[in-house]
Amino acid sequence: MYNGHPLVYVPMSADIIHPGHINILTIAAKYGDVMVGLFADEAIRTYKPEPYMNYGQRKIVVEALKPVRYVVRQESRDYEPNLRKYHPEFMVHGKDWREGPLAAVRARAIEVLAEWGGKVIEPDYTQGVSSSVLKAKVKGASA
Repeated sequence: MYNGHPLVYVPMSADIIHPGHINILTIAAKYGDVMVGLFADEAIRTYKPEPYMNYGQRKIVVEALKPVRYVVRQESRDYEPNLRKYHPEFMVHGKDWREGPLAAVRARAIEVLAEWGGKVIEPDYTQGVSSSVLKAKVKGASA
């Protein structure tokens, strides 16, 4: 509980907001108050290309999204520090992290949340939309 309501943690870089982000946030809002753990620029650089917008710009955009109640800084790809700090009842992340570079991070997040009965909710990945694909299209159009 956070301010008397179930807390739902949603980590994201949110450099280019697309329907997949809105789907995740809408699903998260069904479980309680949505807190976005917004990746710091440094954290994004550890696994993705340089973000188009800096942290402050991305924070303004995410705070304006209807389902979002709180935005906090996510310093690294490791969710554990924020999970321990805020003790959310739920964490929502698309199923795409089950394999690949975030699989170990996923396993640790599940372990940490289980310590206080928290649960991970993994909606299906939104087909047909991807920040990486959108960025590639923007780069191609601007060339």
